[in-house]
Amino acid sequence: MSAHQANAWAQPIPTALLVLADGTVIEGFGLGATGQAVGEVCFNTAMTGYEEILTDPSYAGQIITFTFPHIGNVGANEEDIETVNMAASAGVRGMIIHAPITDPSNHRATRHLDQWLKARNIVGLSGIDTRALTALIRENGMPNAVIAHAPDGVFDLPALKREAAGWPGIDGMDLVPSVTAAQRYDWTESTWTLGEGYGQRGAAKYKVVAIDYGVKRNILRLLAAEGCDVTVVPATASAQEIMSLKPDGVFLSNGPGDPAETGKYAVPVIRDLLASMVPTFGICLGHQMMALAVGAKTTKMHQGHHGANHPVMDYTTDKVEIVSMNHGFAVDAASLPANAKETHRSLFDGSNCGIALTDRPAFSVQHHPEAAPGPQDSHYLFKRFVALMEKHKAA
Repeated sequence: MSAHQANAWAQPIPTALLVLADGTVIEGFGLGATGQAVGEVCFNTAMTGYEEILTDPSYAGQIITFTFPHIGNVGANEEDIETVNMAASAGVRGMIIHAPITDPSNHRATRHLDQWLKARNIVGLSGIDTRALTALIRENGMPNAVIAHAPDGVFDLPALKREAAGWPGIDGMDLVPSVTAAQRYDWTESTWTLGEGYGQRGAAKYKVVAIDYGVKRNILRLLAAEGCDVTVVPATASAQEIMSLKPDGVFLSNGPGDPAETGKYAVPVIRDLLASMVPTFGICLGHQMMALAVGAKTTKMHQGHHGANHPVMDYTTDKVEIVSMNHGFAVDAASLPANAKETHRSLFDGSNCGIALTDRPAFSVQHHPEAAPGPQDSHYLFKRFVALMEKHKAA
């Protein structure tokens, strides 16, 4: 066999590794940024919206495995970003996909996903059996791991194994400081329209203070679209600072990490806000911390909920909604006090997905009703929040 023939049959050298905490090594091909990152590996079942997912601050500390085999085909753009603070580092630690990224084929694309990943300093890996990795997570839970990309295929494997095994994991970790706003700001951008882009809020009827634990842009846009004058404050804002803005309502945002850890400084503030009787609406981490504020408990989930196709029962309407989800912790429904009524429940595993307080104008949901990406079945929750503020103002 000639040298040319030998090279033709040679297997390409792996340029990326996923090293699990138990020492398992999965080889693939690198894309995006070079280097390495440690995090918790989860899987997301959404078939579209990968740019929104990769810029969702709730994914801080996680490596995302996409179960849909073709990711990147529509490229990336400047409109589908959910992170508000683009100067901050990407919350997500890495991306794992099955098929190589093809050239983009979409009229909205401005760059190749690989270029976008490099610009956001996100390490990527392709060419592995993502179905097998997903099955492993379903069976054993979300593992800690290191994702590494070296174009020359040279890795210090013992060091990578030590780093993966030594990372403490998200359980017990407060990740909000890495994604929250550094200072207060106002938000006026409204929802997106094809051919026109994003609009601007018109006349405002309600003053809303949004506490930023890792808020997504589309949440703020939907609040603005409902006539809310939105002021965003950092996660460490005090109840006095918030109430000094004279809000008609307070919003508790989504965010990453262990709610019990973030709750050490956030829950006392939320308790004071609830005691003031200001209408309050929480999503995701905000939901979990509202539950903690009234005495409930949260637990770490086995595999979490990450996707845009989760069925949820809304007991206030007796309807089933298909929703977007992204969480690795859940409220323990059995620990809810008498004044917290369960309003939503996952039809996948029966976990709690929403509460409403019977003695306070407050409610929250675990899923992401802003749906970026995902179905818009739960957009009505923003109108429910507005109706709660209207009722409170009229009282």
